[in-house]
Amino acid sequence: MSADLTPVIAAGSRWLLTAFPPSLGAFSQAVAEAQARQAVTLAAALRYPTPLDAELLHLLGPGGSARLDWLTGADHGDDADAGWRTWVDETVVSWAACLLASPALAFDAHRLVDPGQAGAFARLTRPGDHEQDAAPLLRHPDLLEPVAALHRALLLDLLDNQSAALG
Repeated sequence: MSADLTPVIAAGSRWLLTAFPPSLGAFSQAVAEAQARQAVTLAAALRYPTPLDAELLHLLGPGGSARLDWLTGADHGDDADAGWRTWVDETVVSWAACLLASPALAFDAHRLVDPGQAGAFARLTRPGDHEQDAAPLLRHPDLLEPVAALHRALLLDLLDNQSAALG
């Protein structure tokens, strides 16, 4: 995966953690951040699989968080540090929400993107009690549904087509 996706991954992770805050405590915040970052990283790798894709992203821009903010009812009009929101990619965040809501889907996506790194996305693909307790909102399928539903069909089509090509 290209390092050029770093701003999109950071912004997408931050958006998810802002919209679906973790449990209180430093450990919970760190575990929730790891989960969000893994989900967004995997989604970004699926969405922008080549260096050319990453270059086009930088040229055209990711689109920002306005629709996601509206969908979740967030109001950030007076946020002085809102520049990061311009780096949020709606599709990547939607796919990340799908992956957070379904460890099985995350496992399938991980198998396609990076089959040699079995443990690299373990918090995402095999969440345990620590992951659930640290991020109950971030892992709750019903709460994630409005965001996940935005681009779920595209993700499922991509995974189905890629799986068929590998088989």
